[in-house]
Amino acid sequence: MKTHLLTLLALSGALLSHAQSDSTATRPSSFAVSGYLETYYVFDFANPADHTRPDFLYSFNRHNEVNLNLGYVQVTYQHDRVRGKLALMAGTYANANLAAEPGVLKHIFEANAGVKLSKTHELWVDAGIFASHIGFESAIGAITWNMTRSLLAENSPYYLSGAKISYTSGNGKWFLSGLLLNGWQRIQRVPGNQVPSFGHQLSWTPSARVTLNSSSFVGSDSPAGARQMRYFHNFYGIFQLSKRLGLITGFDWGAQQQVPGSSQYHSWCSPVGIVRYTPTEQLALAARAEYYADPNEVIIASGTPNGFQTAGYSVNVDIQVQGNLLWRVEARTFRSRDAIFTSDNPPRRSNTFVGTSLALTIP
Repeated sequence: MKTHLLTLLALSGALLSHAQSDSTATRPSSFAVSGYLETYYVFDFANPADHTRPDFLYSFNRHNEVNLNLGYVQVTYQHDRVRGKLALMAGTYANANLAAEPGVLKHIFEANAGVKLSKTHELWVDAGIFASHIGFESAIGAITWNMTRSLLAENSPYYLSGAKISYTSGNGKWFLSGLLLNGWQRIQRVPGNQVPSFGHQLSWTPSARVTLNSSSFVGSDSPAGARQMRYFHNFYGIFQLSKRLGLITGFDWGAQQQVPGSSQYHSWCSPVGIVRYTPTEQLALAARAEYYADPNEVIIASGTPNGFQTAGYSVNVDIQVQGNLLWRVEARTFRSRDAIFTSDNPPRRSNTFVGTSLALTIP
C-alpha cells in the first residue's frame, strides 16, 4: 500500500511539473504543496471493549486511544484555464468512512482536474473525486465550528465522484453548480448499478455576514435489479450576528422508495443549530443541538422498534495556539428514543463522551 501511495505522489509531481513548462501559458502557473494533521483522544463513558464508538460516527470514532483522525498531503495546480488537485490521506476517518472503497481508493481525499470554459467568466467543468457539495461541514476539522461533526454531516456524503459544472458570479455573491455523480458517497459504483445520480448546489452570500445554501442529491445507491430512488435536500444558513457571535442552522430531508418501483417512500430528516462565541482571536466557544429522525432506518440501522431517532448536544472550547495549530476540547451526549447504544449490557438510550484534538495545517 505504501508503494502505491508513493507512486501516485511521484506521478502527480511529474505531471504537474510538465504542465508548468507549458510554453502556451499566458500567465505563470501556480503549484503548491500543503498538508493537514488532526490527532485526537476520546473517552466514551460506555467504555466499548473493542474501542469502536457507535457505528453512525465516522470521525473521532476510536475510544480511549490517541489516534490520527485525518492526515493528508495535497498538491494543487492552477493555470489560467486549467486546475487540478490530488490529496492522499490516512487516519481513522479514512478507515471508517471509505470502508466500502477498494484498495488504494481508500486513501484518496481528493483527486480532480478542471478546465475553464470561458475567458471572461468563472465557468468551470471539473471531474474526479472531490469534497461533497452537501452541508456546511467538512472532514477537515480546523475549518468547522465543532471538534466533531454533526449527525447530519456524518450520515450524508463527505465526498463524491463524477463531474460538475460550476459558475461563480463576478461579484462573488452567487455560486451555482450541477453534478453528474457515481452515487451516494461512492468512488466506485455499486455493482450492477448503471443509473447516474445528479445533484445541485446554489449558494448566495449577499455580504460577509450571511451565507444561504441549497444542495441536493437524486439517484440510487442500490443495484439496478433492486433500484430504489433516493431524493435528498440539504439547506443551511451561516449568520455572523455580531463581531463575536455566529449562528449556523441546517436541515436535511431525504426520501427513498420503500421497494423498487414503489410510489411509497420512507423519509428521514435532521435539524441542527450551532452557536459560536469568540471573545478573542485565540479563543472560541461553541454549543450545538441536533436531532436525527430515521424511523425506517434508511440511512442508520438501529434494529429497534422506533428506528434511529436520536438527539445530540455538545459544547466545545477552541484555543488557537498559533496561526496554524488549533487545540480543541469537546463534551457531547446523545439520547435516543430506543436503547440503541449496545456497548453496555443492558443497552442504553444515552451515550456521552469527552475528547480533545490538535489540528495542524501545513503550511
